[in-house]
This record gives sequence, C-alpha cells and structure tokens, in this order.
Amino acid sequence: MEHEMRAEYAEGVLPHEDTPVKKWHMTRVGATIAMCGQPLAPAAVTQSAGKWGTAEAQPFCRTCGVMYLEEHPQDTE
Repeated sequence: MEHEMRAEYAEGVLPHEDTPVKKWHMTRVGATIAMCGQPLAPAAVTQSAGKWGTAEAQPFCRTCGVMYLEEHPQDTE
C-alpha cells in the first residue's frame, strides 16, 4: 500500500503553500483521513512518505508514526 504525508493546519486556516503546517500526518495516497483518524483538507500540501523521519516531516503525528511503522517495519532498518 502506498503512503504519503499530508499537512494539518490550524483550525480555520485554509491550505496554501505558504501556510504554516501544524502537524504532518501519514495517509494512504490520495486519502484525506490520516492513519490516526484526523480529517485533513483535500487541498493540503503533501510530501513523499520517504521524507518520514526527516526534519522536513516535523512536527509529525506520533499516532500516525506508530501505525505507519506497523505497516512498514522495514523502514526503520
């Protein structure tokens, strides 16, 4: 299953490329519900799951991280 990271923004803030990201979540590609259950804006910025664990993916949802690791344990090796 393919994954990507999708941005969460402060409540009431519309997604825009200059909008500060409140938190990054892991989703299945194209999904707007994070692995933790958080609904995310369809227009939210996304980035490759390959950036997970890097400075570009911070701050990252801990619950999504746990769930992602359960599906992709080889990503920690």
